[in-house]
Amino acid sequence: MSAISGLNRVHRVVLTVIVAVAMAAAMMIAAPNKAHADPREWLRPDSTGACEWDGVGWWVQRCDVWSPAMGQNITVQIQPAARGGNASLYLLDGLRATNYTNAWLHDVNAAATYNNSNITLVMPVGGAGSFYADWQGPATYDLRNPVNYKWETFLTAELPGYLAQHFGVARDNNSIAGLSMGGTAAMNLAAKHPDMFRQALSFSGYLATTVPGAQTLIRAALLDAGGFNINAMYGSIISSSRFENDPLLNLGGLNTKNIYISAGSGIPSPADQNILPQHVASGVALELVANATTRLYGVNAQAQGKNVIQDYPATGIHNWNQFGDQLNYTKRLVLDTMNAW
Repeated sequence: MSAISGLNRVHRVVLTVIVAVAMAAAMMIAAPNKAHADPREWLRPDSTGACEWDGVGWWVQRCDVWSPAMGQNITVQIQPAARGGNASLYLLDGLRATNYTNAWLHDVNAAATYNNSNITLVMPVGGAGSFYADWQGPATYDLRNPVNYKWETFLTAELPGYLAQHFGVARDNNSIAGLSMGGTAAMNLAAKHPDMFRQALSFSGYLATTVPGAQTLIRAALLDAGGFNINAMYGSIISSSRFENDPLLNLGGLNTKNIYISAGSGIPSPADQNILPQHVASGVALELVANATTRLYGVNAQAQGKNVIQDYPATGIHNWNQFGDQLNYTKRLVLDTMNAW
């Protein structure tokens, strides 16, 4: 064999190795796209490294999202859209929200309800008594362990960037719903951030928070829920911030495609027959207040020409039988509005 042919053979071997390495590298680059073909089957990055699968099952991930405003990680339970859609539904909790799960997964399974839907469920964890607002001071009277609530900033300025980057949620294609305290917050956030939310839903929310007696009731509820100080939320009783965060007075900012509000009659339903009497009594009282303020809100919304859909079932008290029914009842409305079937 000549020196020239031997040299050509070496060149062919080297070329073969280079091509093989290049192909392997290309496959490594392409591999994530193949692995991530199903938007629900892989864990997204979060501030701790990666999200975790939630114990509730389905496709729910627990993601820790850093909040500069609150100076801590906020856990958000997220179920990605089934087919990579860019719409989302924020589900806000009630007054006694826990730090381990959003009640939309614990008390009713929203992930199962929206299992085959092309919409990302966004369920923040925590925020008991917060009304998902930016508080002006420490939320409780325990100043040695201050509670810093900046939930409006987190939900509307910090979380959307994370959702856009890792879950493909458009910043302007969101629906927001909540129960009780969360219903109040849903209406306020949608009114104050109309470019972010296309739809707002309140299930037994308190939608007139500055009418006579309302602030006293909220003060008592916040104290009972964990010693929260209502004056730290929006300032003194005469503070303009209290009125600026009353859904009834915020209707001018609501430019959503549709508004949905509901509240039960306060009459126990057949599903409530096995509930303890003391829980029935409190559920009746709370729902009567929700019903009265929701109806007042509805009248004002209609007077302002808003596209408001109202539902007042003949039975239903302030509990998860009522809230769960509303979640299922409004599913078609949400998916139609958000084009997320």
